[in-house]
Amino acid sequence: MDSLTQFLLGAAVGTAVLGHRMGPRKAALVGGLLGSLPDLDVVVPFDDPVDAFVLHRGPSHSLIVQAVVTPLFGEALVRSFKGLREHRWQTYLAVYLCFATHALLDAMTIYGTRLFWPLWPEPVGIGSVFIIDPLYSLPLLFAVIWALCLKAWTPRLRNVLAASLVFTTGYLAWSLAAQQVMQARAAAVLAEAGVEPQRLLAIPTPFNTLFWQVIAIEEDHHVNLYLPVFGEGRTAPYVHPRSISAGRCLEEVPAFQKLAAFSKGFYRLERQDDEVLMADLRMGLYPGYVFRFVIARETAEGIEATRPERRRSERTAPGDWDWLLASLAGEAVARPVEAAAAVGLSALASRERTAETSAVC
Repeated sequence: MDSLTQFLLGAAVGTAVLGHRMGPRKAALVGGLLGSLPDLDVVVPFDDPVDAFVLHRGPSHSLIVQAVVTPLFGEALVRSFKGLREHRWQTYLAVYLCFATHALLDAMTIYGTRLFWPLWPEPVGIGSVFIIDPLYSLPLLFAVIWALCLKAWTPRLRNVLAASLVFTTGYLAWSLAAQQVMQARAAAVLAEAGVEPQRLLAIPTPFNTLFWQVIAIEEDHHVNLYLPVFGEGRTAPYVHPRSISAGRCLEEVPAFQKLAAFSKGFYRLERQDDEVLMADLRMGLYPGYVFRFVIARETAEGIEATRPERRRSERTAPGDWDWLLASLAGEAVARPVEAAAAVGLSALASRERTAETSAVC
């Protein structure tokens, strides 16, 4: 989740647990700082941008590692604040909750989070909330501002904190339910066309959980469906090539292996001149994927691995904001940048499969 929301969540949790012991203002600041600490792994140097991408949210986000380091931070707080000296275990609990809620919230986004490292190093990325969601963040912001304006604990603040934490937790539960509904609805739409994708994933479009993108993977192409939670309005599926044939020439390229595993198969390959690029389909909207890397080059002898380089894209395409707002309002509006790739359901299963072919492996 974004850094501001993680600070707010830590501040709300810290105040709820320790606010009546050390004062709401101090508890909010301490909790916010603790809730932000796991993201300090961004300062860890990596060999290349692909490693920086796939290894972020590693040990510092592990619930196991966080439990191990909790006594260190908890004891530091106990010795620093007089009001906590008689409440050591409660302080330890607050520290762990600030750490753990950060990791668990991150795991609700699609970016993989290694919650159980080193016992189980696979990243968890549920993907039911967008990385920035105002409906989740605003209740926390309201509660934290309230806490920062008070010097002493009050029952009203307790109620405000409880309400904000209950609402935001319920919102996450809603997002999980909505994700399952959207995934099932998309599977039904594709089944109408006789399509059974190899992989299917529903993720919310930016800043909301009411309008969803569903990505279906089928060998040499991927299908984008955009579906609202409420209402039946939808546009035709958009079909894009994945250039999977090029992947057969990249199996020994380390960057390809790392990205294919991290993306759980939701990736696409493309060429620009002699460069081979790879993008994670789960993060960003076509064609402006957030994480897109040059991983190889095409030479006279074939495709050769190169030092990975991140290639940034424009995050939004012309007409995207109007399309998103209209879709949130329940209108079935075609996304302009993908309009040329629209395929009717009746033609979806019978179309010819095309892929960008590789020259020499």
